[in-house]
Amino acid sequence: MKSTLTAAIMLLASSAAFGHGAASHGDGDTARYIQFPDTADHVVMTFDPHTHSVFSDGHVWPRIRISEALRDGLDAIAITEHLEYQPHLLDIQHPDRNRAWEIAVEAAEGTDLIVVAGSEITRDAPAGHMNAVFISDANTLIEAPLGERMEPGEFYAAAKEWPAQSAVEAANEQGAFVFWNHAYWTRDFPNGIAKIPDFHRRNARNGLLHGIEVANGHSYSEEVFEIALKHDLTLIGVSDVHNLIDWDYKPHEGGHRPVTLVLADEHSEAAMKEALFDKRTVVWFENMLIGRPEHIGPLLDASLSITRASYEDGEILRITIENVSDASFELQNNSRYTFYNKTDFVTVPPHGSLEIGIKTPSKQRNIELGFEVLNALVAPKKNATITLTAATDA
Repeated sequence: MKSTLTAAIMLLASSAAFGHGAASHGDGDTARYIQFPDTADHVVMTFDPHTHSVFSDGHVWPRIRISEALRDGLDAIAITEHLEYQPHLLDIQHPDRNRAWEIAVEAAEGTDLIVVAGSEITRDAPAGHMNAVFISDANTLIEAPLGERMEPGEFYAAAKEWPAQSAVEAANEQGAFVFWNHAYWTRDFPNGIAKIPDFHRRNARNGLLHGIEVANGHSYSEEVFEIALKHDLTLIGVSDVHNLIDWDYKPHEGGHRPVTLVLADEHSEAAMKEALFDKRTVVWFENMLIGRPEHIGPLLDASLSITRASYEDGEILRITIENVSDASFELQNNSRYTFYNKTDFVTVPPHGSLEIGIKTPSKQRNIELGFEVLNALVAPKKNATITLTAATDA
């Protein structure tokens, strides 16, 4: 185990020299990048807003989080340490709760990776756990003896005495984006069916709670998706990684961390923050896109297109559907046409294409194909749709 861990950390650390973006990623392993095209109106930024290091209950140094983010082709990351829950407190004394972010920023120097300042406010139900990102000073979000040497349990008990509402208000005073973490936890909801408590309902109504995690780690909650839509909260997807990304999500085997795809006006931290407050996000979770129709629609349009439509072989229309995204799109044919060589259920591979024969009663000068996208949700149990059009050679 020790040799395996050492090799993994050395591999991750070696990527710290790699930059971010098209210009600075040239030397990296692009096969594992999380890649989605920009839409017609927005830049699509890949953001993981919930991760941990040894400065709370994670198991790696902050620099490793930066190396992983670069290897995954992220545009932005936040290392959001628990302010109150500090299991490594006797081993790592850090009275400044901004320290993990500072180390991460240093590690990302010379790259295009945006390192967002954030923290996790940690309480029991009904408040539960909340992330505050785009903060200016983590130390103002906690009232506890930060400089004293204490047992982790003793410190946690003391820190929780400060009301969660006070921490939420302190974060908002800094202009933070605040979201409710893993709202479906069985610790808070033993049957796994999340319900919004008055604490979060009130803060959402008052503009102090802005988002909610519909996907965290390897879990997705349909009930949380419904809560987000009902209470007008931004949809968030996160890795909440504590170990190595390679261990938990296996990108080398085709897996990926859950992320929030942010539809921003430009590639900048300010634009990304603005988009989050404007709820312009799509969650990418285990080959599933989750978002509002007005955000998923443009992303699908940018990802899928018909690049060839020809009757060159006779009466059968041969088309090629190209996919320029990381998603393997599962499509169900809803058009008036039937396929010659496929059923109504087809898959367009990521960064690949699919050829289909279309049976048309007569040669068509233009083709219009409607599909239900089975791995894209716009509401609980409701799939997104897309219409692909092209001129033929008829």
